[in-house]
Formats: sequence, structure tokens, C-alpha cells
Amino acid sequence: MTNRKISKLLIANRGEIAIRIIRAAKDSGIQTVAVYADGDRNAQHVKLADEAYNLAGETAAETYLVIDKILSVAKRSGANAVHPGYGFLSENAEFAEMVEAAGLMFIGPKAASMRAMGSKAGAKALMAAHGVPVVPGYGGEDQDPAHLQREADAVGYPLMIKAAHGGGGKGMRIVHEPAVFAAALESCQREARNAFGKDRVLLERYIEKPRHIEFQIFADSHGNTIHLGERECSAQRRFQKVIEESPSPFLDAEHRARMAQAAVAAARAVDYRNAGTVEFIVAPNGDFYFMEINSRLQVEHPVTEMVTGLDLVQWQIEVAAGRPLPLPQDAIRHQGHAIEVRLYAENPDLNFMPGSGTIRQLHLPDTDPGLRIDGGFRQGDHVSVFYDPMLAKLIVHADSREAALQRLQDALAGCQIFGLPSNIGFLEDLVAHPAVQRGDIDTGFLDRNLNEVLKQPEQLPAWHTIAAAYFSLKAAEHAVSSAQSGDPWSQRDFWRQHGHAAFRVAMKHHADYELFLIRLAGDQLSLSVHDAVFEARIRDAGRDMVSLDLDGRHHTLHCFHYDNALVVHDGRRRSHWQIRIPGSDAGDGANRSDGFIRAPMPGKLAVLKVQSGQSVQAGDELAIMESMKMELSIKAPGNGSITGILAEAGSMLDSDAGIFSWEPTND
Repeated sequence: MTNRKISKLLIANRGEIAIRIIRAAKDSGIQTVAVYADGDRNAQHVKLADEAYNLAGETAAETYLVIDKILSVAKRSGANAVHPGYGFLSENAEFAEMVEAAGLMFIGPKAASMRAMGSKAGAKALMAAHGVPVVPGYGGEDQDPAHLQREADAVGYPLMIKAAHGGGGKGMRIVHEPAVFAAALESCQREARNAFGKDRVLLERYIEKPRHIEFQIFADSHGNTIHLGERECSAQRRFQKVIEESPSPFLDAEHRARMAQAAVAAARAVDYRNAGTVEFIVAPNGDFYFMEINSRLQVEHPVTEMVTGLDLVQWQIEVAAGRPLPLPQDAIRHQGHAIEVRLYAENPDLNFMPGSGTIRQLHLPDTDPGLRIDGGFRQGDHVSVFYDPMLAKLIVHADSREAALQRLQDALAGCQIFGLPSNIGFLEDLVAHPAVQRGDIDTGFLDRNLNEVLKQPEQLPAWHTIAAAYFSLKAAEHAVSSAQSGDPWSQRDFWRQHGHAAFRVAMKHHADYELFLIRLAGDQLSLSVHDAVFEARIRDAGRDMVSLDLDGRHHTLHCFHYDNALVVHDGRRRSHWQIRIPGSDAGDGANRSDGFIRAPMPGKLAVLKVQSGQSVQAGDELAIMESMKMELSIKAPGNGSITGILAEAGSMLDSDAGIFSWEPTND
């Protein structure tokens, strides 16, 4: 391949990865072209690019996945190269071919290599032929459910059903016994069709308590193929990576060398070009098996960049332009330890339900040589229901793993995201968990121990309770002043004590609602709940801040109030509260007993499984919703009968929208 100059680069993606590519391109003196869906008109990647073009549509299927629209923009803009980022069209061989057929450079592997790896079944057979260890299983063409059941029985249980096309943890199910295979197969195929457009699956023996360790590989058109070391990604929830780090705390020098050799062999087997990742599962005894090759840049590539000091996106651009790899294998150096976590708009206390809406407050710590933040959002931006809710990635680097973990804890403590839920508190608890601190985890650790990780401390600091009470008081005062009567004393839960107004406010913190009596006289706040009484002096307060003295100590806390929720943060720790104010209609949304079964989140109503007039039992699956690439089962809250269907399958629903009317049975 002769060297070609990239002068203008179109980024066929959005969000964090689009911004990452734009910055790398600008560092190389390359002009950039962004594309965007209607809802991304004001997104950060649009603002940072030299040019931006609307793709006319809202969903990915209408915009970022439409090849003709992408190529049309490339032609209009005069771009001579396309970078697909990760996700969307990044592993689509047809897209790569059409880009090159249009006379453009595709920054990624060859289409032929993608096709060799685009089918997990085909890739597995190819690896086996080249001596790369693979897990026993079935990947044949016969996809009849009865045949797959027989093959599953032959492979043995537990086994994994995997979508043959795609990645990102989508289209994967673990089956422990034959009786549930058919239902798991149906669910896996449906998710695969929705995510990748194809429902073919393969079956694999499920390795108990494996680790997930991957190797970053790079290859050019001059016959050079190298690896840039490993990343451990064993901390996962439902096959979605949560913590990624390098080097792996599990591997010794011998295992690292053997796996690196296998990774390079796997890349050469498919005549690979550009950046890619060879993923392995590793048994507790150290045996490792090929899982897949991701023919793209990984979300977690900054981990490798931090320990090597290299810019992988610039490497991608260089290789795509026909130049040799900037460094040979023996020149790659690894220093220190790097760890990455992903900040998501999701609620861990509600089964990690994704959130959408406006980011009303966003504060992330200042970066330095030991802390990198790759993000796609700023305060005031809108998080769409149609896309993955990842807000940013925090990547830390230090001389040792212990120091890196401490740096990560400090960074998380400095994060504040309000206006929609976030997983920051969950990440803080997870990173502090003894098993994570030891590096003693496998891919199933988090799913097995989620309740333990999510368990809240028995004792919440009193200053958190007082701060929550203070802001609840302000919310209650507003609710009362807005009452139709205009007379706060007509509210039966509003009372006076010693001549000072006090409120009764129901509050809960990861438990049941409790009735709090709150009184503020001058700068003295009094709080009573059950037999406990708290007294504090308010030194200063603002819309989202309160400074108080309690038991001789000073505390400053920040708070964000949205709907009937409060989030209190003291710089190290956050607490989440639900409040019910007398005279208001704030409640628990979809969980209230008003004769309706409601959507717990905004999204698409994918499947209706019951009819009007049908009797149901508690826990029966009534419908399936899809939002942000997640599938959620809507189940009957109790025994009863469906009295009406309020939404059509395929329709988009707002959070709390009615799906069914129903009548419970009093058994």
C-alpha cells in the first residue's frame, strides 16, 4: 500500500468516541467532519468538529447505521477518510467495502478480515485451525430450535448462547439446565435481531468462574503485527465491562507471554490490519481460550494508552494511510498501572435502569497526568433514550495497582452528576470492595455478589440526614406555598411548635419511608424521627448547598433536588433520598397502586405478551421494553386480571406511561 495523506476525516459516530477521534485528528492537522441525529444537534462532538451534517432522523437505525447517508455526507464534505469509532458500523464489512469503493480510506481492518471475524462461529473455527485454543461448542448453520436444543444437550451444561454477530455483551445468555434452554434461546435471538440485525447464535461450554483478559493488537500493511499488552476486564455485570485495568493482577510472566503469542497468531490468521482486540476467557487454573476478535478500537483503549504512553487513534490514522507501525514489538514499554471505569446515567438501586433527560449539574475532577477523563457530555446536555447512556470514562494511572485504586477512589469522590441517575456511588462501593482491592474476581463475581456490593452502610452520617431534611424543608415550604388554598396552616401535616413553623415530611433512604419533623428557627435546625433528635446550626445555605455545624464539627454538603428525589453529597460520599411532601402528588411513579401498570423508564414497547381480560399471577411477564440497548421485562405486581391494553407494541413510551389497566385479585 502506498502512503496516502488524510486531509479531512469523517467520524461516523457520536459522543465520547467521536470527540476522542476529533482531538486526535486535530493533533495531526486533519480537518474533521461530524454527523448527527436530530437529537444530537447540540451535542459536543458536533460543536468540536470543523464541519457537521445532519443525518435526518432520531434513532440509530435512521441515522448512524444508514451507510448511504454516511457516504453522502462524505461526498458533500470532501472528506477522504472515514473513522467508524466503536459500535454502530465499526465492524460492518459491507460498510468498509463501500467506503473504499467510494475512493475513501477506511480507518479500520480490511473487510475480508471483518467477515472472517464477524461470525463468532467462523472465527472460532479459523482459530482452531491455526492452533489458538478455543472452547468446545457448536457454531453450525442449522439454527432450528430443536436442533440447537440437541446440540446444547451434547455440549453439556452450563453453556453459553451467544449471538454469532455483534459484540458489546449483547445477545448472550447462560443456561444451566435443558428445561430453560428454549426460553433463553428466544430471548437471545430477539436481542441479537434488534442489536445486530441477525439472530444466528452459537453455543459454547460455559467456563465456571473465568477471567476476561484481552490483548490489544496492531498490524500494518507491511507485514508487521504486534501486541501492546493486556487489559483485564473481569469485573462485569451481565457481560458488560465495569472495570478495566492493565496489567492484569492475575497473569504471571509465563501466562502473559503465551497469551500474547496467541493473540498475535490470531491476528495473523485473519490477515489483520489496524487496531483490534483479541479477547480470551481464562480458567482459574490459567488455561485460556479464544473468545473473539473485536475488529475496532475498544472503549477501554485509554487503559493501554496510559501504560504505554502511545496514542492509538493516531496509530490508526498512520496505518490506514499506508505507513508502517510507529514502533516494533521490542520497543513497546509498559509503565505503572492504569484502571478505567465508565460513568453511566443509570440507577443501580433500580436494577441499573437507564436514565434519560437533561444533565442539570455535572462536575468532574480536574485532570492531571494521573487522571484522564474521556467524556461526551457537559452540564445542560440531553441524554437521549435512543443511545447508550455512558456519560464519561475515568482513567487513572499510578506507579502501582494500590496507588491507582486510591487515585480512582479520589476521582470518583470528586464526581457529581445530578438531574438524572448515575452509577457513581455504585462504582465507589465496587472499587472499595475487598475482592476488587485484591484483584480476586471473575466475570461472574459482580452478578453473584451484587446485593453485597449495593448494600448500604448500616449507619448513615447524621450530617447527611440533616442536609436531606433541610432541603426537604425547602421543598415542603414551596409545596405548601403553592397549595390552592394559599393557607399553609390548612395543611394537616403542617404545624407549629413554640411559635415556629415545622413540617412533617416523609423521607426514605434505601429503606421504608419514615416521618421526619423538621423545624428551622433562625439558624437552628431541629430534626426528629422516632426517638432520635438532631440539632444543627446552619452557617450558610444556597440553592444547592448547605453549610452546617453538628456536634462541634463543620460540614459542607451539596444537594440536587429533582421531582421527588434528593441527592446529597459531602465530597466523599453521596446519599439518595425519596421524599413525600404533604399536599403534593409526588409518589413512586410506576409503582403506585392506581389501577395501571406503567412504563418504568422511557423506551420502546417491544413485545406485548398478554391480552385484555387475561388473568395473571404475580411475577408473570406481561411485556418487554427496550431502552438504550437494554431489554426490561414488565411483570405483574400481583395476582389479578388485565382489564385493558393502553399501548401498542412498537410504540415509544415516556416514563410512567400506562401500558395496562388491571384489577388486582384479593386472595
